[in-house]
Amino acid sequence: MSSSSRIAAAFARRGAAGRTSALIPYITAGYPSPAATLPIMHALVEAGADVLELGVPFSDPMADGPVIQRSSQHALEQGVGLRDVLTMVKTFRQVDDRTPVVLMGYANPIERMGQAEFAAAAQAAGVDGCLVVDYPPEETGEFSAMLERHGIDPIFLLAPTTTDERIQAVARVARGYVYYVSLKGVTGAGHLDVDDVSRRLAHIRRFVSLPVGVGFGIRDAASAQALGAVADAVVIGSRLIQEIESAAQGVPADQLSDACARAAGAWLRTIRVALDAPPPGGATHESRKSA
Repeated sequence: MSSSSRIAAAFARRGAAGRTSALIPYITAGYPSPAATLPIMHALVEAGADVLELGVPFSDPMADGPVIQRSSQHALEQGVGLRDVLTMVKTFRQVDDRTPVVLMGYANPIERMGQAEFAAAAQAAGVDGCLVVDYPPEETGEFSAMLERHGIDPIFLLAPTTTDERIQAVARVARGYVYYVSLKGVTGAGHLDVDDVSRRLAHIRRFVSLPVGVGFGIRDAASAQALGAVADAVVIGSRLIQEIESAAQGVPADQLSDACARAAGAWLRTIRVALDAPPPGGATHESRKSA
């Protein structure tokens, strides 16, 4: 399957299976060890992930809270860089040619590699989407077009403070899905207001026809289910990495991969079950009509 079709196919499968929301877990590549990344990825797919977001370690992850910052720093200390992440995706593709993989990170590693070289290498590895936090949509037309030529969806963030002008700019260049940041602040923050998210998503859908995923502040099955009733996808990162972090404590190196993969899969399965459960009152949202 060509990489350009995997994300669309994942959302189509979600709709065909009657699922209310796609599940998109985020992990940091190389955390808690480079060897553990692939087992964790496969465990998340087995647990019901529809799309995988793979974080590229970076020394100054300004949009991320302390949990993801720690995981990124730990991966960097083990020598994991962008080329290593691409190798991980390529190895993952040897077993799984179906699950979409989206790289999430920052501009600096891509600029150091060179945009053209990155796009070609990402396509060769089997990457399906790319979300670069500090590439503004108004200034990335050439890069976005380059990604598309290589079968990779450019994905962008929207926030509670995003203006209508910026939403329209994102709508012009985004592909695959857009990622709505449900809170002001960094990843792992709290105080999730589902009603406010619902209102904001309705506004975003006036401009954006792609699926809209929601992330930041999702901590458990209850919050995931509440957001799953209004969003096309639920994105979970910090809480999942905390589970991996806990599972890694005191575990011998030769057991680390298995222990962290089991913990990650077991926890994500609780989220999948919650998302697939009928919502209270059988509520639906307008995006399901086109899922």
